[in-house]
Amino acid sequence: MNALSDNTIMLRVKAGDLDRMGLLFERHYRALYGFLFHMTYQREASEDMVQTVFYKMLRYRNSFTGDGEFVAWMYQIARNVIKDNAKKNKPGTHYDAGEIADRLPGGTSADEGFEKKQENAGLHRAMAKLSDDNREILTLSRFQELKYQEIGHILGISEGAAKVRAFRAMQELKDIYTKMER
Repeated sequence: MNALSDNTIMLRVKAGDLDRMGLLFERHYRALYGFLFHMTYQREASEDMVQTVFYKMLRYRNSFTGDGEFVAWMYQIARNVIKDNAKKNKPGTHYDAGEIADRLPGGTSADEGFEKKQENAGLHRAMAKLSDDNREILTLSRFQELKYQEIGHILGISEGAAKVRAFRAMQELKDIYTKMER
């Protein structure tokens, strides 16, 4: 069963074999949750949004043609869910650096662990200061490790434009992080 491609499985779901959706959920839950969390920094909201994305994939399964990659289609739905969630919860992005740092793996000693948590918390604070577009492209390229071609498809831009935007977003992140460290 694991030998089937995501596209093949989704086409079977589209044809009415809804039980196959569980396999796609198993394959992509963690990556999708990571994307949503890095975009919102809200643990519970991200968990809810993952469920919403899979619900929408089932509901709109007839829109999946199989021409493009399943992952690109899934992330496009996830992007729309993020936008919908932001409209419902206007106050803005909430994130607790302490909560994030507590869940990150630490070093071997207490001091190393503390320093690593501080560094990661600083990185997350810097990421939170990026525009949604820049945070999104860095999350897709660096955390989700998608290829620029896939990112371009998700964002509706060329592969080259995706590379340029990721480079510029990384430069902005470095600038923000450097200013915060001073």
